[in-house]
Amino acid sequence: MLDTSRFNRRRVIPAIIVLWIVGFALTYLWQTDSLTRIQLFARAPPSTPPQPPPPSQPVPRGYRAVVYNLTDFGGVGDGKTVNTEAFERAIAAIKIYENKGGGQLNVQAGKWLTAPFNLTSRMTLFLEEGAVILGIQDERYWPLMPPLPSYGFGREQAGPRYGSLIHGQHLKDVIITGHNGTINGQGKSWWTKHRKKLLNYTRGPLIQIMWSRDIIISNVTLRDSPFWTLHPYDCKNLTIANLTILAPVRGAPNTDGIDPDSCEDVLIENCYISVGDDGIAIKSGWDQYGIAYGRPSTNISIRNLTIRSVVSAGISIGSEMSGGVSNISVQNIHIWESRRGVRIKTAPGRGAYVKNILYRNITFDNLRVGIVIKTDYNEHPFGYDPKALPDIKDISYFGIHGTGVRVPVRIQGSPEIPIRDVVFQDMSVGITNRKKHVFQCSYVEGRVIGYIFPAACENLDIYNERGELVRRSDSQNVSDIDYSF
Repeated sequence: MLDTSRFNRRRVIPAIIVLWIVGFALTYLWQTDSLTRIQLFARAPPSTPPQPPPPSQPVPRGYRAVVYNLTDFGGVGDGKTVNTEAFERAIAAIKIYENKGGGQLNVQAGKWLTAPFNLTSRMTLFLEEGAVILGIQDERYWPLMPPLPSYGFGREQAGPRYGSLIHGQHLKDVIITGHNGTINGQGKSWWTKHRKKLLNYTRGPLIQIMWSRDIIISNVTLRDSPFWTLHPYDCKNLTIANLTILAPVRGAPNTDGIDPDSCEDVLIENCYISVGDDGIAIKSGWDQYGIAYGRPSTNISIRNLTIRSVVSAGISIGSEMSGGVSNISVQNIHIWESRRGVRIKTAPGRGAYVKNILYRNITFDNLRVGIVIKTDYNEHPFGYDPKALPDIKDISYFGIHGTGVRVPVRIQGSPEIPIRDVVFQDMSVGITNRKKHVFQCSYVEGRVIGYIFPAACENLDIYNERGELVRRSDSQNVSDIDYSF
């Protein structure tokens, strides 16, 4: 008798296999077609706000949730079209993802003219190679803002101040970076109007980030700011690295490079700065307003920089330091063709303190004055208290070298503001003037360890290399300051 069950199994099993293969192939084709449609949609023009466009490109896991290009929002990089609305729409789209990993805005190669705009939290602004963000020159497009609370006045004029080209307040996790793209403030018109007294308000910075934390600014060029170039204000956990900061060395007033102001936990490294004022100026508020605001600048590390400041100083502390400045490390710095090297500047009325400051491995090349501490820098707001005296102490200079310096050291304390606990070790600076007054002191107390050149002023104690006292100074209040050179 024929076994039909075995026969049926032989026919059914191959049929099942064939059906499985066909089903798999259809599923693969359906998924491929869907993927193609998704990719085409991703390249399609974005829908109008409030719905953002789909991401312009995939994002690595663990980074920003979405990535957009400025052109997705109608940006035109011809140097003539005003792109403010494109920036604003792009940042509004990124803000939707603030609690979902944030977003990145790519600025492609081109010249992107814009009025000031605001960043949002968990955002990366990425400037591709050849990308240039241009600040619009008509000040009517720049918003007016209240004075900073620790300044009370606009720094140049009473009343409001102009905002910055790129601005942000109360932000967290913001990155400005790229392939060395440029942010250009086109400051020449601002400088000209300032000199001719045609501006009614204080000029604005190029970039100002306020009351924020976890900020990274790296790998871009900043140039021709209307006023201070990069101004972080009351920020915490800030990294500034691999920047090129440029402005004309003459004729570009107040174009400081980087001004950390009432900031905490800051790293500034691997930058080239050549500007029309201080390369770096650490600040913390102005006279009675800074004293009342009470936010110090502290825990700041500055290293591996090359700086040029023909009319001012490479690295300054002050003069606005009324919230206090402490725990500052300045190391591996080359300052060339500048009026001054490293400077602390303050005055009666500032109050607060400058303390625990370390300078190590500083090279001077063709300077008028290398090291400066000045206690009569008299610029004050109305109503300041001249009895508010700053405390200046614990300043160390280790490994100070260079050539072509006219006056290596000028430390000018006063009976009201004596300077205490200054230390020099391993100093050798070639001088261009063989007159007597090349290491100048006034109301200074401190010590020299080992041999230094030029020889220290008589205000300082002398120790040998083993730390043993050689000569105790009895002339700490002697004044030997010569401003004739």
